[in-house]
Order: sequence, then structure tokens, then C-alpha cells
Amino acid sequence: MNLTLRRDVSATDTEDGMVLLDEQSGSYWQLNSTAALILRTLLDGTEGTPERAARVLTERYPAVSAELAATDVAALIDSLSTARLVVTGG
Repeated sequence: MNLTLRRDVSATDTEDGMVLLDEQSGSYWQLNSTAALILRTLLDGTEGTPERAARVLTERYPAVSAELAATDVAALIDSLSTARLVVTGG
């Protein structure tokens, strides 16, 4: 899976995570540090797979199970896709 931000969506890192701005609608979304970590991993070109994002989560937070990490990654992808902030392909 290849995930990219939609052309008119910009991302800015914050102290607590990341903010996404939909420049077309003027809406913005605040991502906490965990969601920002997932998104940064997913945006990492050919290395940005949901499986890798889940692995990064379990490495960063050892108390998180592989199953929960995979569920969280899928939920974030679904939320970002539903909000039309990202484009998925491949």
C-alpha cells in the first residue's frame, strides 16, 4: 500500500504530534504523537507499509501488542481516508 497526503493537505509537526490542514476546505486535524508516528511511517515511500507502522509502534511502546498496533494503524488509515486527507494506492 502506498499512502500519500492529498495534494492540498499540508502537515506540520507540533510539540505533541502533528496538524494536518486541508487547504481546500480550511479544516484541520490534530494528531497525537502516536498517530503522528504512524502517519510519518506510512508516508515513508516504499517502506511505508501498515505492517511496518505497526512494528514501529510495538518497538516504541513495548506494552502494545502486535494485534492492537495493527488495529490502530488500520483505524488511522480509515479515518484519514474517510476525511479525504490521504490517497492510497498499490
